[in-house]
Amino acid sequence: MGWGDARGFSPYICVLGACPGLPRVPAPPRGGHQLQHLPGGKIYGGSYNEMEAYLYFCRACLEYLRVSNQHPHILQLHDWHAAAAALLFWEVYNPGATSSRTRVMLTIHNMDNTGECRQDEFFFTGMPGEPFASIDKALDERTIGHNPERLNLMKGGIVYSNAITTVSPTYANEVLNGGAAGWLRSTFARDELRSKFYGILNGIDIEEWDPATDPLLPANFDAERPGGKALCKKFLQQGLGLAVDEDKPLVAVVSRLVPQKGIHLIKAALFRTVERGGQFVLLGSGHSDPVFRSLADGQFKDHPDCRLKIMYSERLAHQIYAAADVVVVPSMFEPCGLTQMIALRYGAVPVVRRTGGLADTVFDVDGSGATPAGPRNGYTFDGVDESSLYGALDRALQLYKQQPSRWSSLSRDNMRLDVSWAKSAKSYVDVYRSVAAA
Repeated sequence: MGWGDARGFSPYICVLGACPGLPRVPAPPRGGHQLQHLPGGKIYGGSYNEMEAYLYFCRACLEYLRVSNQHPHILQLHDWHAAAAALLFWEVYNPGATSSRTRVMLTIHNMDNTGECRQDEFFFTGMPGEPFASIDKALDERTIGHNPERLNLMKGGIVYSNAITTVSPTYANEVLNGGAAGWLRSTFARDELRSKFYGILNGIDIEEWDPATDPLLPANFDAERPGGKALCKKFLQQGLGLAVDEDKPLVAVVSRLVPQKGIHLIKAALFRTVERGGQFVLLGSGHSDPVFRSLADGQFKDHPDCRLKIMYSERLAHQIYAAADVVVVPSMFEPCGLTQMIALRYGAVPVVRRTGGLADTVFDVDGSGATPAGPRNGYTFDGVDESSLYGALDRALQLYKQQPSRWSSLSRDNMRLDVSWAKSAKSYVDVYRSVAAA
């Protein structure tokens, strides 16, 4: 739980998201049941009952506000992990209230994870789940007719919040008018819910991700002093045992290896890059990684132009972004995506599938006309097949090899783009003001 002093708001905005610790307040009464110990120190997942932890967390945060007599203008929730706070706020702490100055806003980062919850499990908040088990509230419609029927925390948060945002305008449109809402499309079909839904693009931390000062790089650089990028490329090639050749375009993927990220297209990009005389570096892990482990241990073992690192390393991620000429992000869906923004910040050229936040941040250099977010900065494609990817990737590799001066200009222009939180923060404040004034 955190507090912000957003412009125009006093005393604060209260933010509930995934927190590694829980406020030390008395547990809600329920026959002597107590919260289990949370081992491992992990925020997401781990060897404990994650649902229990977050339900308790929501109640604990609201109880803290109550006993400390604090009344934020905005209670900002994130994803299903904090969504139960919206249900509890209006049904337990302000039942039927119209005079409370606090308003609740839920930000959805990914509709693929919605928090299915047993009704008896909801009792970890100190309140039974039965009052929420109706279609117009939090009943998980996929379980209708099952024994027992379940709740869905994301749905409940959507229904009970005064405003809902997601992390890019295009993803918001895909949720409302496309298939991104999945089984929750009937919920978003309700006019009163559609009218309180906004799409606000994420930004990145431009102090953490700054090639001019990044302490994890062998050389620093920026748009006015771009020479350090070539040194970073040489350093990575040497460190990973690749052929040291500045003329070979270095194509990178830094990603979780899960179906959402377009596993078949990442694999296709690997083979296409090597086939076209480039180098390919992958850093990532996830339950879809066996295919890449097999390639790393087999066909591409000790290959001079390919390294597949099935792992997570913050240091290596920074070094790959700094070295990369091209960063491929071929997601099947992408609520926002930070990879392409980091790539731009580090002077790489993104090749992306045009969906969600990728469509809001990357604009094809071969297109025409103005874009809503500045100059054209990468290559895009729409299909989910390999040939669609090839069309965009081949154009990028061709420009790199045949027009090096234009490529250098594109790289420097990308470093100058504003991918910070500044514009997004203003949009959040605008929504906060609108909601608080309602």
